[in-house]
Amino acid sequence: MTLRIALPNKGRLADEIRELLADAGLPLRFRGARALTASLGGIYEALFVRAQDIPEFVADRAADLGVTGWDLICESGRPLDSLLDLEFGRCRLVVAVREERAVTGIADLDAGERVATVFPRLTGAYFARALATVELVPVSGAVEVAPHLGIADTIVDLTETGSTLKVNGLREIATVLESSARLVSAPGGRSSMEPELLAAREDLVGALRSVVAARGQRYLMANVPRSRLEDVKRLLPGISGPTVVNLLDGGDMVAVHSVCQADGLNRTIKELKQIGCTGILVTRIERLMA
Repeated sequence: MTLRIALPNKGRLADEIRELLADAGLPLRFRGARALTASLGGIYEALFVRAQDIPEFVADRAADLGVTGWDLICESGRPLDSLLDLEFGRCRLVVAVREERAVTGIADLDAGERVATVFPRLTGAYFARALATVELVPVSGAVEVAPHLGIADTIVDLTETGSTLKVNGLREIATVLESSARLVSAPGGRSSMEPELLAAREDLVGALRSVVAARGQRYLMANVPRSRLEDVKRLLPGISGPTVVNLLDGGDMVAVHSVCQADGLNRTIKELKQIGCTGILVTRIERLMA
């Protein structure tokens, strides 16, 4: 009995999901240098396929679960259940035009505008909702050069920061979709699974969720004057408030433990010092379960 998980076989998503699985205690064990499958321990098995093919594998139940970008899932048109946002591979599918065009929104586009994209399903649906008449120009890559080659007037493409668009003289005018890596299953997958496989699936989802929740968080410990605990509670709200522990022969000092955001941590430490906190220690968190 095996729980099959379809994973991207190459690219940034492939690297990040392998790292996430390893952090969750499920490192990949390959059977050979060119193996298309790998063991994750126990009954878990990874299948390596193209990222754009994963929605099909999962929808057709060739795999029990899959990890790929939300953009590819939506473009596939296959109905899938999103079990978990893995919070990496973040990007946006945007509409962009040449920088010099006097266009600020979809309403400014010409009737019959030629739009190049590798996402014809999502693009067509977006312009239909916007009541804009366009001519889709499906391409397989290098979408950003289409306006300069006269292939299309406008493009719909993925971007993370917008820097590649700017380099190519393009400007965003609308967002079609926000995307990130998702763990997905076929609809009704739970009801059709054997109890052992269902339990393994829930264990996997829980393990990945705990790693995702821990990212961007830190565990902070400090010795705090008892008289400043209200200030510390404001600075370190934690999950359910900071944990306060009496120190042996600590006098008016107590130990405070709390989970805090990594962003802004330097400012938090500075404010803790200003109210008399000492012995401040910060560590990473591997997993976080609410």
